[in-house]
Amino acid sequence: MSSYLAADLGAESGRVMLGTLAGGRLEIEEIRRFPNQPVELPSGLYWDAFRLFHEIVEGLTIAGRERHLKPAGIGVDTWGVDFGLLGADGGLIDCPRHYRDPRTNGVTDRLFETVPRAEVFARTGIQIMSINSLYQLYAARLANPSALDNARRLLFMPDLLSYWLTGVERNEVTISSTSQFYDPKARSFAADMLERLGIPSRILADLIEPGSTLGPLLPRLAESTGLGAVPVHAVGSHDTASAVAAVPARGDGWCYISSGTWSLMGLESAAPVIGEQSYQLNFTNEAGVAGRTRLLKNIAGLWLLQECRRAWAAEGERFGYDELMQMAEAAGPARTIVDPDDFLQPGDMPARIAAWCGERSLEAPKTKGEFCRAILESLAHRYRDVLEGLEGLTRSRIHTIHIVGGGSRNTLLNQLVADVTGRKVVAGPNEATAAGNLLVQAIGSGEVSGLDQAREIVRQSFQIAEFQPKAKAVH
Repeated sequence: MSSYLAADLGAESGRVMLGTLAGGRLEIEEIRRFPNQPVELPSGLYWDAFRLFHEIVEGLTIAGRERHLKPAGIGVDTWGVDFGLLGADGGLIDCPRHYRDPRTNGVTDRLFETVPRAEVFARTGIQIMSINSLYQLYAARLANPSALDNARRLLFMPDLLSYWLTGVERNEVTISSTSQFYDPKARSFAADMLERLGIPSRILADLIEPGSTLGPLLPRLAESTGLGAVPVHAVGSHDTASAVAAVPARGDGWCYISSGTWSLMGLESAAPVIGEQSYQLNFTNEAGVAGRTRLLKNIAGLWLLQECRRAWAAEGERFGYDELMQMAEAAGPARTIVDPDDFLQPGDMPARIAAWCGERSLEAPKTKGEFCRAILESLAHRYRDVLEGLEGLTRSRIHTIHIVGGGSRNTLLNQLVADVTGRKVVAGPNEATAAGNLLVQAIGSGEVSGLDQAREIVRQSFQIAEFQPKAKAVH
């Protein structure tokens, strides 16, 4: 029996998770959970990176000092695109910006004046989104060139947290691929493209693959946490890469939805799919575990529901997600379908949805249950659009949709997806990201032979639910 620790950070919260591997089964236990709350300052919207690191160390200390664990490894995964810049002394030049910070508004068009949009996609195969690291860096160059001049190293969020644990500076491949300055065909950075934009490529670190060992915990952390010199592994450091590694699929003909704040819907490909069709459909090619490519689309996801819940809480009405789902089910079929990707910015989400409907002479939801139902049905219809795009790009039929992550517990959404797409939905595990993080560590340690065995372990370890279409797909 062996154990591993995963620091798994999402846009709303973070956890330190314990994984115990024995007899071909993985058991997962939450050691510590903590909120991930951005900080809004006059200069912009930031992640509280120091607090996040403190919380990770607190979780590791519980594992070492209270539980007396001796894990075989530690791995860190986070959301994509965001990063920190280190100065000559190894300290942060500025706290990492939040991807929803408005500094990138309008920046994409300015960047395309130097490197055309089609060329950016042809080189990187990444969905054009203003939140991508490329546009964040270009925004920094436009606003404050001296910050980049003084930067010695760029580390994406999981790379930064792993650096603080080990003192080792590396850029892990899966998180690097979210940046839109990574070349998935060459599996290297597009350094020349950055130089054309006036962004110094010298700030990039050496790339490493998932499963690589970064190094042991720094001596002071090894002592203070009580864990000793445990190795820290690079995992699928982009949380979606870890989640996809834990999709309990067999064979061909399946796609996945990593469902949470964002919905990331796609399939595994042996190679990037970059061409005119994927460009027009604005699909993305991100690096996966074991050299695979994650051909996918980023969709706004349960963010809309989270923002509605937050707006109602501000008015004094607090609802749990189970209550919201009961209200959505009671509301009956939605009268209006919205485009989830039109609601990426924070704000009063119910008011924004109502205004969106009004601008298009559509009937707006009236009750809270109707808002929730409209969001869920809109997501299901968006998934169908993406499914059709995936099938067109790959010229293959997808018969099964695997939904993993926190959203896989939403049984109403799962059934709506099955009904709207006309495909079988397999839901679970809800802890796919943590499971993938832990199992990639086990692969790197030599305890698990590879991705196929890791997925067999997932199938043996977690409860999976199936949803069949109840009616012919709605078109």
